[in-house]
Amino acid sequence: MSILDDEWQRLAANAICHAAEMTTENIRGMLADYSAPAVMYRPALSIDGNQWCALYGDNLQGGVAGFGDSPEKAMRDFNRAWYAALGEGK
Repeated sequence: MSILDDEWQRLAANAICHAAEMTTENIRGMLADYSAPAVMYRPALSIDGNQWCALYGDNLQGGVAGFGDSPEKAMRDFNRAWYAALGEGK
């Protein structure tokens, strides 16, 4: 076996390890997206005044809600509100 073959094998092994690490990180990112409260609990989306509202529950007083200028922003605000303690403001 030549020195070039050994070097090539090391480069190939490093490339495979790097690809595996990148794939693992991509999967972790996708799983984090799917475990978000807005994905798991699927709040109802509606327009409230000039903003979108993502609401889980029967009303704003008894449920969890998020608001935003777009459905995505409302869902992100919903995720934030899901983890907020009672009485915690924005």
